[in-house]
Amino acid sequence: MCQEIIHVYLMPGMAASPKIFEHIKLSENQFEIHYLEWIIPIDKETISEYALRLSKDIKHDNIVLLGVSFGGVLVQEINKHVKARKLIIVSSVKSMHELPKRMLITKVTKAYKLVPTQLASNIDIFAKYAFGSNVNKRLELYRKYLSVNDSKYLSWAIENMVCWNQTDYNPEIIHIHGGNDAVFPIKNIVNCITIENGTHIMIINKYKWFNENLPRIILEN
Repeated sequence: MCQEIIHVYLMPGMAASPKIFEHIKLSENQFEIHYLEWIIPIDKETISEYALRLSKDIKHDNIVLLGVSFGGVLVQEINKHVKARKLIIVSSVKSMHELPKRMLITKVTKAYKLVPTQLASNIDIFAKYAFGSNVNKRLELYRKYLSVNDSKYLSWAIENMVCWNQTDYNPEIIHIHGGNDAVFPIKNIVNCITIENGTHIMIINKYKWFNENLPRIILEN
C-alpha cells in the first residue's frame, strides 16, 4: 500500500522570498513541500481577506502550514479559512499579547505610518526594521532573502503586523522560537519549543535542527 504524502506549505517572513527555506529538506517519500509567496494587497484589504485570497494557492487537503515571523501570523489567518492537519509557526507570535513593547507603542502612536515610505528604496533600513537593529554584519544575507520592495505591500505588512489584534490562539498550534530572538523576545512568548541560541533567522542558520525535527513534529499526534 502506498504511503500517504503529506503536503507541507511554507510561508516566508515579511517581504522575504521562499529562498529562506532553501536548506529545508524533508523526505520525499513522506512529504511534498510547496512554497507560498507574498502578493500585493488590495486597497483597504484586511489580513483575513488577504489570507483568504492567498489560500487559493493551496491545492491540497489535510495540509501542514508552516510560517515564519509575519508569515507565521499569516498562516494562522489562512488556517481560519483552510483547515490544516498541523499548524506550525517559527520566530513568530500567537497573539497580540506576545508582541514586544516597542511594537505596541508603535501601534498606539501610529508611528508605523511614517516608516514604509523609506523602505521600498532602502533594503538596509527595512532589514533593520524587520530583523532588529543589530544586523549590519548580515545585510548581505538579508539582501539575498528580502525580495518584495513594493511600498504598498510594505505599508500593509507593517501595519498588519503591528496592529494584529488576535487575543486567543489555536491551542494545537506548534510554536518554535529562538532563545535569542531580537524581534520577538522569548520573554513575551508562552507555550513554545525553544531553540537555544536561536535568532529570528534560525530557519536559515539552524536548518539542520528543522530537518531533523520537523518530520517528528508533523507526524506526532
